[in-house]
Amino acid sequence: MDYPVITKPKLDEFRVRPNLEEYHRSVQGFTWEQLRGELDGLPGGGLNLAHEAIDRHAHSDRRDRVALYWEGTGGEEERYTFAKLKELTDRFANVLKGLGVKKGDRVFLFMERIPELYVAFFGILKAGAIAGPLFSAFGPDPVKDRLLDSGAKVLIVTPDLRKRIGGILQSLPELKHVIVVNKNNRSKEPLAPGDISYEKEMASASSNFQIVKTTEDDFSIMHYTSGTTGKPKGAVHAHKAALQHMATGRWVLDLHDDDMYWCTADPGWVTGTSYGMSAPWTNGVSQVVYEGGFRASTWYHIIQKYRVTVWYTAPTAIRMLMRAGDEIPKRYDLTSLRYMCSVGEPLNPEAIMWGLRTIKLPFHDNWWQTETGAILIANYPAMDIRPGSMGRPIPGIEAAVVDEKGKQAKPGQEGDLAIRPGWPSMFRTYWHNQEMYDSKFKNGWYITGDRARTDEDGYFWFIGRADDVINTAGHLVGPFEVESALIEHPAVAEAGVIGKPDPVAMEVVKAFVALHAGYEPTDALRADIMRFVRQKLAAGIAPREIEFVDSLPKTRSGKIMRRLLKARELGLPEGDTSTLEED
Repeated sequence: MDYPVITKPKLDEFRVRPNLEEYHRSVQGFTWEQLRGELDGLPGGGLNLAHEAIDRHAHSDRRDRVALYWEGTGGEEERYTFAKLKELTDRFANVLKGLGVKKGDRVFLFMERIPELYVAFFGILKAGAIAGPLFSAFGPDPVKDRLLDSGAKVLIVTPDLRKRIGGILQSLPELKHVIVVNKNNRSKEPLAPGDISYEKEMASASSNFQIVKTTEDDFSIMHYTSGTTGKPKGAVHAHKAALQHMATGRWVLDLHDDDMYWCTADPGWVTGTSYGMSAPWTNGVSQVVYEGGFRASTWYHIIQKYRVTVWYTAPTAIRMLMRAGDEIPKRYDLTSLRYMCSVGEPLNPEAIMWGLRTIKLPFHDNWWQTETGAILIANYPAMDIRPGSMGRPIPGIEAAVVDEKGKQAKPGQEGDLAIRPGWPSMFRTYWHNQEMYDSKFKNGWYITGDRARTDEDGYFWFIGRADDVINTAGHLVGPFEVESALIEHPAVAEAGVIGKPDPVAMEVVKAFVALHAGYEPTDALRADIMRFVRQKLAAGIAPREIEFVDSLPKTRSGKIMRRLLKARELGLPEGDTSTLEED
């Protein structure tokens, strides 16, 4: 179905207020250094994201502005000004200093969306350490893999999540301290031996702290990203990313000084840090954070209650709102909204048209990755929306569709989506995996792993992943990680995992399992394997479906052919099977 272009004059009716001067900067003539002067920098030189997001506002006429409106799952409400956040983040930086945390140490956060997470995150950066946010729905194995690989020195955790991963902590030799935030300790259980009370340490910590001097190239944040083979890789970013977070907050999210912003992403994923922390606060904008998960009526209530003006969410969430029906939003006053964005996976045109029909606003799709650290391609507020397209590159970004030799494809031709290296938020390495990092750069391009095409007007259109990574509800799941968990079950001889198309989540994880001799493929065994894997991983990562098979298609070298599994699942041509292992 062809969808109409939503033109710029039409966008003017939707209360969009694009930063036109900045939008119209010449892509050819623009340099990131032109914006460098809009960041404060540290006294005496250097750059630190925490200073740009918190301290410089606390030292300005924004000091008493509410930076964070927080609402808990039980209806609790808390407010934090920039001045208060500076005091608390200074205290936590002193807590870390007292524990011996030094510049470059890795400090990980495994918490729900509570204010203490945001305080701890920026306190980590002030101490010169590297912050590692973890998705709060993770099971023990993903947490263990990331803490072990990173050599994390400190883990900050809430009681329920501490209980979930208690069994792995003894297998982490470099982990020296576990700090427990008792905000949600409804069971009132005492701390485990050796654990540290966040509340007790914060009460005695000084509120005076001088930020450890960091440069724009010093490491700041580490997010793990999944691949087709091997364990997840730690993509490491530097403090210079603050520059692109600030700029894209204006250019793409259309943030203005008087906005109330809401990003629904969990801070365990890169969207939740780049655009749930850095982008709004480097721009000095107030934002709301809701602790709980998805529920259509609750989300509409949050928009109404806090008069949200700019909303950044994910296609899966939008499709869930669509499934909930058009009647629910009519019960709420959503007229405060003036701009809506989406990211994490391709936004289907139907979602854009649904937004126009029910909320009287279109969703603006944009594209980026964990590795890119910030938005690179977007449907700007000041340009026409072509439903189904990810938009055009932002100023300062050279993007192209290329072939395997790095030659740019003509409009309409499919190829690898590639970016010319050097943007401020670009990841600087995969932690302790430089070889893998180097493999991402070919012929002068960063090869993203996505397949795309362009049209005659320079709009980019997503086609699919070039590898077997599964995009489920905007979360990239590496099949190897799931397969590794499956074969730990005593009944499983081998396993192959694919992404199966799903109308809401885009893809769900489906596993094909061959059993050891002596085990029968029963529904009870299937349920037991599912339960086993969910305990090790997380419900969103574990297989939604398990199909028992006699054997898995493999190459002669023994590699499972996931491509073939997917083709058979979807009834597609199997393609070249000349390398298939003979029976």
